[in-house]
Amino acid sequence: MGLPAWVFVPAAVGAVFVVLPLLAMLTRVEWAQFPDLVTSESSRAALLLSLRTSAASTVLCVVFGVPMAVVLARTEFRGQSVLRSLVLLPLVLPPVVGGIALLYTFGRRGLLGETIEVLGLQIAFSTTAVVLAQTFVALPFLVVSLEGALRTGGQRYEEVAATLGARPTTVFLRVTLPLVLPGLASGAVLAFARALGEFGATITFAGSLQGVTRTLPLEIYLQRESDPQAAVALSLVLVVVATLVITVTRRSRTAL
Repeated sequence: MGLPAWVFVPAAVGAVFVVLPLLAMLTRVEWAQFPDLVTSESSRAALLLSLRTSAASTVLCVVFGVPMAVVLARTEFRGQSVLRSLVLLPLVLPPVVGGIALLYTFGRRGLLGETIEVLGLQIAFSTTAVVLAQTFVALPFLVVSLEGALRTGGQRYEEVAATLGARPTTVFLRVTLPLVLPGLASGAVLAFARALGEFGATITFAGSLQGVTRTLPLEIYLQRESDPQAAVALSLVLVVVATLVITVTRRSRTAL
């Protein structure tokens, strides 16, 4: 079945709207100085920190997000719609607001801060704070993606397994998860990409200390004031890394 010809016009405009700013950025890159700009000590530290914290926050998203998505997709209870709205709230919440909320929860004088400090731990303005901030903003992406896959896949295979005597844990591990593995992979890569680009919650909750909390987006923001060429070069690195992650995951998902 063919598509209406007019559909291609807004589709092309939308594609140009997304691609044109990236092309404009490419025209500003000083290619002769590019290697030096992206391999400075501060740039390498920011990139490595971003990759480490994004990987850690993605693991947390999977650990907590998979059960959340399963509960939302496979159960019905009073207040479920309210709970879903709250879980998805970071999708629309300004990241700075998320950072303030985390600060008033895990900060020294926050809701849990004093208890955590008694245990000898300090979360705010540490690398752990970066991971928590990234997890806070990225978790809904995994939940939304996986919940959609669970609802689309239905429950008929799970019901058959249950009627054959499989316990709920066995059904979950050997039937449910394999069926939604592509959705889980898609959600995980979205969460990783979102964590990689996180800025507002991180600078509010974790600050900007080189090698400790200064991720690549924060480094780009700081370089923009003092060295615009370095900021453009690092922005290109961030775009390339995010593109590679999405491309590799899409190929893996297709192969599943």
